[in-house]
Amino acid sequence: MPTTIKLLICYYIAINIVLFVLMAVDKVRARRNEWRIKEATLFICALLGGGIGGFLGMKLFHHKTKKWYFHVIYAIGIVIHLVLIWCVYTKI
Repeated sequence: MPTTIKLLICYYIAINIVLFVLMAVDKVRARRNEWRIKEATLFICALLGGGIGGFLGMKLFHHKTKKWYFHVIYAIGIVIHLVLIWCVYTKI
């Protein structure tokens, strides 16, 4: 497997774990009425490639599920990165 693909896989695993953990931390803080993670931070992580981790966090922690724009941003992040991966793979 080429080094570029290995790096991409490591990057996507890491950014998805980051967003998943941020969703968990934000849910715990919400329950405790503590300072919360900004929605913009969650959106940026999703657009940087963490959409799958965001969706998993939504599902597992039942967090931000009623806010339609989280679904949209996470889906857009996934689509953008699928296109980027396809472009890298096909060398466009």
